[in-house]
Amino acid sequence: MALNETADSAIDPSNHAINGTPAPLDPGLDHARLDLVALLDRFTADTAGTCETAVHGLFLHRIVHCGGPSHGIQTPALGVIAQGSKRIMVGDELYVYDPMHYLVSSVDLPVMGQVTGATEDRPYLGMRLDLDVEEITKLIRDESLPPSTPTDASRGLYVNRLGTSLLDAVLRLLRLLDTPEDIPILAPLVKREILYRLLMNGPGARLRQIALQDSQTQRIAKAIMMLRQHFDQPLRVESIARVVHMTVSSLHHHFKAVTAMSPLQYQKQLRLQEARRLMLIDMTDAATAAHRVGYESASQFSREYSRLFGAPPLRDTRRWRETASA
Repeated sequence: MALNETADSAIDPSNHAINGTPAPLDPGLDHARLDLVALLDRFTADTAGTCETAVHGLFLHRIVHCGGPSHGIQTPALGVIAQGSKRIMVGDELYVYDPMHYLVSSVDLPVMGQVTGATEDRPYLGMRLDLDVEEITKLIRDESLPPSTPTDASRGLYVNRLGTSLLDAVLRLLRLLDTPEDIPILAPLVKREILYRLLMNGPGARLRQIALQDSQTQRIAKAIMMLRQHFDQPLRVESIARVVHMTVSSLHHHFKAVTAMSPLQYQKQLRLQEARRLMLIDMTDAATAAHRVGYESASQFSREYSRLFGAPPLRDTRRWRETASA
């Protein structure tokens, strides 16, 4: 572990992420990074994909084939990569993170993600730690926590440079997997430290906003929850705005600031992702899936599905099943 701390610094997505070039590794972090590679390689040796661990909310990833982009919902979480890199698309914005950067999401976001630089000899190795909003709330209420500069609602996902303090806590959390008897007592303490590091580093003020009562970000989080619960129903922005105590124009403005998309675009992605799940997992036909997620027009469903997933429903599901069979 390096003796001199490397301070975390914010990454401008319009600069770092758009060009897609991973930043060069910091020699001061290389020893800790190699420890992370060794731990994840050992813990995932018999795993293909994602595995859940004995630490609640901690998931490990091992991917040997990059494959095409996948769509899903990015829930509040911390993402750290030991080997390889990953591209995340939120709306029209692209984020890239690698072994020298971590990713934080503070709200549920429909995303498109793709692992890059993964082979059998050098697999993608990473981890995800789910973030508990209640634990964040408890921490920011601690009088000993240094104050933060208030911010308005801003993007609910960001990439930031990894520092030794955060990486050290992540390594200690992973090492608890070797001593399961220590997990019930020590894991909550290490998780709290990780939250503290996230709140204090770089754009950590964004993470605080999700837990602050009556903040714009918290109101948008409530709006997101309503959309997720009723995505198959006609969208009534006026009703949502009334429930979260915002004007319609303010809701639109802050919703886009947090999610990079309008409420209608957000609902559309939820519907299409659920329709795809119904067809791939539940073997539902396209017409039934479209109706179940709220579409009244099959042709509109097919057009919007093709625009998001790159192929009409039948062709897309056939492609994925053939890939799974292979």
